[in-house]
Order: sequence, then C-alpha cells, then structure tokens
Amino acid sequence: MSEDSAPDDLVRAVEACLFAAEEPMTKDQIATHLEGAEVGAALAELTEHYAQRGVRLVERGGRWQFQTAPDLAHLLRREREQVRRLSRAATELLAIVAYHEPVSRAEIEAIRGVQTSSGTLDVLMEAGWVRSVGRREVPGRPLIYATTPEFLSHFGLASRRDLPGIDELKAAGLLDPVDEAYDEMMAADEQGDDEPDEREDSSS
Repeated sequence: MSEDSAPDDLVRAVEACLFAAEEPMTKDQIATHLEGAEVGAALAELTEHYAQRGVRLVERGGRWQFQTAPDLAHLLRREREQVRRLSRAATELLAIVAYHEPVSRAEIEAIRGVQTSSGTLDVLMEAGWVRSVGRREVPGRPLIYATTPEFLSHFGLASRRDLPGIDELKAAGLLDPVDEAYDEMMAADEQGDDEPDEREDSSS
C-alpha cells in the first residue's frame, strides 16, 4: 500500500477490524468477521505499510494486533500502579515452562530441585502467561502447563522459536543447572525412580 495509492476495500476492512478488536485476533477470526475472505495478503500489506509508523502491525503467537512502535512506547506510558515484580521462584518457573512445555508441576519441581508452591503458579496464571493445556497420560494424569499468546505478546516474541537458544543461555551461564537437572530427571523417570524431593520452595 503505497502513499499515493488507495488501499483496496479488503485491506481497509482488515485494518478496521484490527483497530476495533479488544484482543489480538487470528487470521481465522478476522476472516470470520469478513465473510470468510482470505486475509493473508491484506495482513502482509498492512504490516509493510505500518513498518515505519508510530504503530506497527505485529503477529504474536499466530494472533495479529497493532502495537506502539518500540522507540515511542515511553511517550505513552501512563502513571499507574506497577504490577508487582515476579519473585525469583516465579521467574524460574516461567522459564522452565517456556523452554520445556508442556510440563507438569512434578517435572517443574524436579528441574528446580524444590517444591513449587501453588501461589507461585497462580501468579503466572493470573498474569495470563501460563495456562493448563491438558493432562499427562501417565498414572495420576497430572495437569500440564504451557505459555500463552499473552506471554509472547508481553515479551515481544512472534513465537517460542524467538526465545534465546539453549546454546546462548549456556554460554551466558544461565541454563546449565536447569538443562542438566531436566536430563537427569528424564533419565530417572526411565529407570522408574520416583523418590519425592522433600525440600521446600524457599524462594517464593
């Protein structure tokens, strides 16, 4: 959509639909509003059109939305109560879910080496960053957890593929304990080692 040419009706309709939406929308949701129209080309055109403007059209986890350009975000911050910072326990839990999802609470505890309080998990679920995605088909059928599109949007990720790579985190000295603990836990599971860890989560 060049500056000197008018956009076609479908592009305008997709643009209006996204501006009016209260939440990010998938292609299918947009198409449903537009009588099943194919909207892929319109989204690509709008993305290019807004690339250098004050707002950008972005895709986060398969959902499309307009966002303030990163270099202008500071101009629009309003004075409001800040959301409480995540505890170390919540930060660790979120990282484990993001890199190993879907993952059960027992698997999270095996990786961290401490029990996880229900409150820590509740904080992440209330923030909309973690959700239950079913049950593991093993004895007891424990709930398993994964990140959400809101998690991707908040951290500016198009998908989980944009998370820092394992090698990058290892090079920074940030992942070795988690990665090794996960491998040990999986090996122990294969050997039938189900001995519980009785230590308490003292960091939440």
